[in-house]
Amino acid sequence: MNELYEKMINESVAALQADVDVISANRYNDFKITDAKPYADAVAGMTCADGQAKSVIDLHKKSVESHYKVLTSVAETIRPEDDPFIEHYQTPPILEILCEEDGEFADSLATFIQAIADSETLITKESVRRYGGFYGPTCVVDFALMPGSTSNVVNQILKTIHIPVMHKQAILSAKSWGMNTSYGIGDSFAHAIENGASAAEAAAKEVESMQMIYKEPVEAQGKLMDDAGHSSFDVRAFMEGYKKEMRPVVKAAMDDGVHYGNIVTVPAYCVGDIGHHIGQASYNMCKDDVTLAIIQATAKVMEASLKDNIGKFMHPSQVLNLATGATACATEYILELDGFNSAMVVDLLTKRFHNYVQQYPTRGAAAELHNCDFMDMIHRGSTYITAARKARSSAKIDLVPKVNGFAVDLGAITHNEVLMNPQRYTYPACGITVRFSSLMRLADYPCLLTPEPVTATMMTNIIALNKEVPGSPVRGCKNCASCMIDAKHEYCQWKESV
Repeated sequence: MNELYEKMINESVAALQADVDVISANRYNDFKITDAKPYADAVAGMTCADGQAKSVIDLHKKSVESHYKVLTSVAETIRPEDDPFIEHYQTPPILEILCEEDGEFADSLATFIQAIADSETLITKESVRRYGGFYGPTCVVDFALMPGSTSNVVNQILKTIHIPVMHKQAILSAKSWGMNTSYGIGDSFAHAIENGASAAEAAAKEVESMQMIYKEPVEAQGKLMDDAGHSSFDVRAFMEGYKKEMRPVVKAAMDDGVHYGNIVTVPAYCVGDIGHHIGQASYNMCKDDVTLAIIQATAKVMEASLKDNIGKFMHPSQVLNLATGATACATEYILELDGFNSAMVVDLLTKRFHNYVQQYPTRGAAAELHNCDFMDMIHRGSTYITAARKARSSAKIDLVPKVNGFAVDLGAITHNEVLMNPQRYTYPACGITVRFSSLMRLADYPCLLTPEPVTATMMTNIIALNKEVPGSPVRGCKNCASCMIDAKHEYCQWKESV
């Protein structure tokens, strides 16, 4: 098993480091899609260990290969405004392939589409709550089942129908880790209400939008991008090209007995580095030295912590938990260097959210999703850092937080020339908020802190060991940070997941 753990670590570190290296080298340049080739090369180096399903690893590798191949054939660069949607062009074609190759699954999806219309009362209630900010800060496209998320609502609808459980789980997965179109629950409703529609009329539009993303996934995403003013490339041509490239590997996974929930999700999460994490917005953000140093240092904290603990892991999930826990510790530690902590930030961003709802009633459905990711991360990191501070007490020794018993090495932060000298990046005598200000930039874009390339790579490795078990959404309480302020635990669906 140690060989497997080492493989998971090496592949994940390679993926993340490719992103960090490219951004570090190109942050003052204009983005070209070919800049992302080092990430594509890192993914191409993934292997299949004993006990892993090659068909699952192939879904990941072929998706990145196809994404890079087709994207470079239709565009040279991508506008920052268009780059967030890069991860949303994979699940729609794959969902269509599953329906075309399996008539029974197509029938189940048709039953679900009808159930959406039959659930208008539920959809109205959830849309009203999202529109008015009832749940507080909400990740509408969460990979878990948190209140206010699209997957939460999809799960509630699925519980009302009678189709094979595997099909229910696949449909649910397609709107969690699998990102079937860019649509989030309540968006059509909010815009209709603000444009003068009655609640009933707005609800009908919401039902129509929800049905559309399952009836015609590729065309639905195309229309959503038309409405969003996407102009970087022909999104329909991309999806058709991607669909053609992916059909053989999807069919191979179906023939190999891979759970459909894994087939719709594995190819989606791994492609975002090409055109999104490695993209113009990332370059622009990282022109700031402190912001870049935070990304670089958290990556090194994760790498050192993982490699230090090889030989101690007992299960693959522990490797993933330490990877994400280590970066959570690193981010919270940097936050505390400026005298802040997770509780302060959660309070601040939650208060900001409620004001934001009032100022922008038609805010984008996903506007606060990364604020939620950031808050959840630092809230988690705070639990480990606080425990370590208590254990250290007044002893003059290094702070060593532990994630489920595994030590986290914060040395990449304490020895970082930029992070430990914030006075060089502001009025020198008053440099007490520099790191915090960069963290607030990253609160809108924490993808390399959470870190997404690592989560995607490790999750594929774990799913490849359990191909018959759906890997998404997370079927457990994620301890949402916003629940510190907004009491919404009883609206979560994690225990009721299909």
